[in-house]
Amino acid sequence: MRKKKAETDIILPNYNSYKYLDATIKSVISQTYKNWRLIIVDDASNQKTKKIVKKYQKIKKIKIIWLNKNRGAAFCRNLGLKISKSKYIAFLDSDDIWDKKKLSQQIAFIKNNNYNFTYTYYETFGRVNNKIRVPDIFSYSSFIKDTSISMSTILLNRKIVKNIKFIDTKVCEDYLFKCDLLRREKYAYCLKKYLAKYRVRDKSLQSNKLRNVYCIWKINQKYNKLNFFENINSILSISLSSLKKYGFK
Repeated sequence: MRKKKAETDIILPNYNSYKYLDATIKSVISQTYKNWRLIIVDDASNQKTKKIVKKYQKIKKIKIIWLNKNRGAAFCRNLGLKISKSKYIAFLDSDDIWDKKKLSQQIAFIKNNNYNFTYTYYETFGRVNNKIRVPDIFSYSSFIKDTSISMSTILLNRKIVKNIKFIDTKVCEDYLFKCDLLRREKYAYCLKKYLAKYRVRDKSLQSNKLRNVYCIWKINQKYNKLNFFENINSILSISLSSLKKYGFK
């Protein structure tokens, strides 16, 4: 008998997240929606992290890919996309957490409205505790001024991904991926419920604001082809939006 294909694949890149990974994986397992497959791409993690991942090896709905060399989040997500065959694709970072109704409510939202690109409200926790209410709709032009779509809230219809891949920009590769999607799809739509928790850590990429701003500047220049004044407008708008979300911490 042929194994039934999962309707939704969840792509989770993992590197040395042993402190948080258990809670992340358990938030997937506890979903009220059950037609999922979790693809964990372990990016040559340390033994502490591998030990945690191995606990889930026997669960049929979890597929684990072990890399022998550290390749970065962009490579891991691209590999997950290549392996995935599902109709819908979700992303989850290895230190974030989902509400147990996240998938069931978002799958209904994407189907009932015939959307292809959706995201949700989310909460930050850890270094910064806040509730993030993002705009109802994003276009490419609005997203390059407010990057508040959290990767762990995204649910996509596979057909809009096609040949779009994550480009290894070292930092903020998810920003460029979302830009590329919005150039193709035109609009992304928000499910106005707090269905994910985004962990802000002292050593997380979010905590290094200057590096992020520099990286977005270079991405806008090289890939988004913004001129100097468009880029300035983008950076200032993104910085103001970030201050509202995360404050000066």
